[in-house]
Amino acid sequence: PIQGDMVHPYLRRREGTDPVSYPSPHPDHGDKDELKSILAKTMGVPLFQEQAMRIAIEAAKFSENDADGLRRSMATFRHTGGVGVYGQRFVQGMTTRGYPEDFALRCFHQIEGFGSYGFPESHAISFALLVYASAWVKWKHPDVFLTSLLNAQPMGFYQPSQLVRDAQAHGVDVRPPDVVHSDWNTILEPADDPRTPYRAVRLGLRQVNGFKKVEAERLVAAREAGQAMTPMDLARGGGISRRGLELLAEADAFRSQNLDRRQALWAVKGLAGEWDAGEKAPLLLRQRGQEAQVQLPFMAESQHVAEDYRTTSLSLKGHPVAFFREGLAARQVAPCSALATARDRRRISVAGLVTVRQRPGTAKGVVFMTLEDETGIANVVVWKDTFEKHRRTVMSAAFLIVHGQVQRAGEVIHLVCANFEDLTGRLSELREDQRATKAHSRVDGRLIRSRDFH
Repeated sequence: PIQGDMVHPYLRRREGTDPVSYPSPHPDHGDKDELKSILAKTMGVPLFQEQAMRIAIEAAKFSENDADGLRRSMATFRHTGGVGVYGQRFVQGMTTRGYPEDFALRCFHQIEGFGSYGFPESHAISFALLVYASAWVKWKHPDVFLTSLLNAQPMGFYQPSQLVRDAQAHGVDVRPPDVVHSDWNTILEPADDPRTPYRAVRLGLRQVNGFKKVEAERLVAAREAGQAMTPMDLARGGGISRRGLELLAEADAFRSQNLDRRQALWAVKGLAGEWDAGEKAPLLLRQRGQEAQVQLPFMAESQHVAEDYRTTSLSLKGHPVAFFREGLAARQVAPCSALATARDRRRISVAGLVTVRQRPGTAKGVVFMTLEDETGIANVVVWKDTFEKHRRTVMSAAFLIVHGQVQRAGEVIHLVCANFEDLTGRLSELREDQRATKAHSRVDGRLIRSRDFH
């Protein structure tokens, strides 16, 4: 905020002091309140580019073209240094009109600092309206809010898994993608309990990594025509390719057909090479296409969770880190939720999946990371020296232990990192014994991919 005489009178009254008038350039001038009026709506803080221009025009008597040049130079001063030229003219213009030099310098330094974050007022109001409306919808209708964001993916800062977990924490029932119930987009369904204030959210088939919209539309059309939704039926009459059926099976989307992902994938692998083999193929091939389901080995919950993340980027069955909790606790690694009650400057270690990495150009080499475990998230700050020492780990690891110091500022809590342990290789343990079935398709990929902003 602008200091001294330029603090808005409202702020002065809150401090219990009388308002201080702005310096007058000359007793005969009638514009001693000109600066106060320009910054009145923002309480003495220059927020809009138009305010910086008006200050230059009214106080330093810039022309409109010169004021626009000042605005443009502030946006690029880090690269060109052109703002310094305007600074000399600005201070000289104000002092010529009778303003104290130190006051003129203070005004310009405020405008100069504002240049790295200021918006045009119209943009700021547009953003503020969107933020307000979004916050209201999230508060009143978290089911609608989640549905809308998932259907707008890929977008924004948060992963689908984070959006789903937040909605669940606020009482929203989220249901998995399924061939009988899902459309391409995520939809709202009636809640099981009519007393529940929110509708259930059914994840769409778009959540299945690699599944094509055109095949989802064929599936929905076949379902609306009354066709059965087993892998065989979808292969023969639904027009779904073998690749598409493999993706649906691996995403566990046949649960409504009493087939878990392993059974469904076995059924897809057992289908004849031609989807219409039941009518056109020789006798032996027709018999092979109707092969009976065999008893497959039990699939552990950890494997289901790992496959959920791999195929849909989230899981409604559990969180991968939960399966490592016992071992992490033995190593004195706390859950992310422990940060909420940890005292300031306490040394602590947490572990989680890396969901977001940020390295803003204005942060002087500082990296910000978000870790997620089964209890919540941890915001991690990595100073430049620490980042340079652990660059490869910071930029590539998917599962980390972070050792650091808690930093609290009111309700804002960060973990300032001192060291890392990369546990990414341990994630393969969640699905290790799946190799016994040899029922994998060509679908492959990492358990989770972070969203990185540089």
